[in-house]
Amino acid sequence: MKIRVSYGTAIATGLIKAKMLARPTTAYLMTYHEGRCRNNCAFCPQARDSRADLKKLSRITWPAFDVEEVIEAFPSGGFARICLQTVDYPGLVSDVIELLDLLQPLGLPVSVSITPVERETLEEFKSRNVDYIGVGLDVASERLYPEIKDSLYSWGEMWRFTREVIDVFGDGRALVHLIIGLGETDREAVETIWRAYSMGAWVSLFAFTPIRGTRLENAEPPSLTRYRRIQVAHHLIKEGLAAPEDFEFDESGSLTGFGIDVEELAELVPPEVFATHGCPGCNRPYYNERPKKEPYNFPESPERDYVRRVLDSIL
Repeated sequence: MKIRVSYGTAIATGLIKAKMLARPTTAYLMTYHEGRCRNNCAFCPQARDSRADLKKLSRITWPAFDVEEVIEAFPSGGFARICLQTVDYPGLVSDVIELLDLLQPLGLPVSVSITPVERETLEEFKSRNVDYIGVGLDVASERLYPEIKDSLYSWGEMWRFTREVIDVFGDGRALVHLIIGLGETDREAVETIWRAYSMGAWVSLFAFTPIRGTRLENAEPPSLTRYRRIQVAHHLIKEGLAAPEDFEFDESGSLTGFGIDVEELAELVPPEVFATHGCPGCNRPYYNERPKKEPYNFPESPERDYVRRVLDSIL
């Protein structure tokens, strides 16, 4: 049985000899499938109609290895968690369960990012060290969801699945993935983030990354300034410090203020707001970022004075 391994994870385990700028604290793995995904997300290299390299997910390369080879090399990685990404294809669930059984002797908690599955399947995952489920809603706009996702699963079905995950795993164990920069307004993003936290899910933010061969290969990624505004709004919502009606928007739905002056905001916003937010032990280095540019999500918290610089630039 084969499995794909993110390039950084492959370096950390010694499967590939190369240098890296930031060491992954989670092992990022992906199901191996020779064909493309059944869904047709406009941003994804794995999409049904994509012309992109199948070794890609976002801007990361995921070479394939035998599972046994990966497990043998695993201890040298020093990982705190395994994150298993999946591609939707017939037989996916049985493959995931087989992989979980093979990975179980490693004794690490596992996160699985997967399209909607039955409650019984979630229960099977839970019995095999899985404690978090990633929900790929991705699009923060119900208006744009059908066009961008072109998925077997509707907007409503994704939210129902999120509720099912919470019922099985508990509050905070469904990680709703949102990609900022797919055409959504700031107001839509804020309202979707609020919806997730209101039902007991958490949110993991990503920045849109144009990949050659995808339908959105010529689209622009979000500006860093806009992404920082959404990160601050996300933190205020997550901590129960603000609701959508507390924010200020212009006529086009762009976020223009937080309803809090900069001095108070500087006290409320810690540096880790601008780091990767995901399951425990996740730092996702350079998943959306290019190494020579300031990252959208830092793999570790920046210095405290970075907060004030950001607030001065976005207010």
